[in-house]
Amino acid sequence: MRMQLRTPVAQPPAQVWAGFTRQLFLDLAPPLPQLRLLRFDGCERGNLVEIGMYLGPVGLARWTSLITEHGELPGGGRYFVDLGQQLPAPLRYWQHRHLMEAAPNGGTVIVEDLEYRTASRVLDALLYPLVWAQFAWRRPIYRRYFGG
Repeated sequence: MRMQLRTPVAQPPAQVWAGFTRQLFLDLAPPLPQLRLLRFDGCERGNLVEIGMYLGPVGLARWTSLITEHGELPGGGRYFVDLGQQLPAPLRYWQHRHLMEAAPNGGTVIVEDLEYRTASRVLDALLYPLVWAQFAWRRPIYRRYFGG
């Protein structure tokens, strides 16, 4: 299943790229499940991000992603891609492209370009609203960080 969410912000791509920090990652976390950031190397190729997922004191799963690429987009934008290495059930595949496209007004459009799969297309479709909500949650946080 594939989805894209687009969020325009005021700052230029280089500033948005620089703002993708450990603190932003923590602030982007949705309320449920609770996430504990176990490792955050950064957003460049070869970096790892590891998350523990919890419901109260109960550990649910671990999620590890590898940053497989990063770089510049035409027009001065930036990007990085994380690929799920260890995923919580029922996910079997996860790729998240973070695009910071230069906007004509000097700002940036942050694009969340997601692709995920489970064992079933029906389950993929059932998860779509939940995955969408988890990422729509980020929009006001991006605007708070980068203006909008």
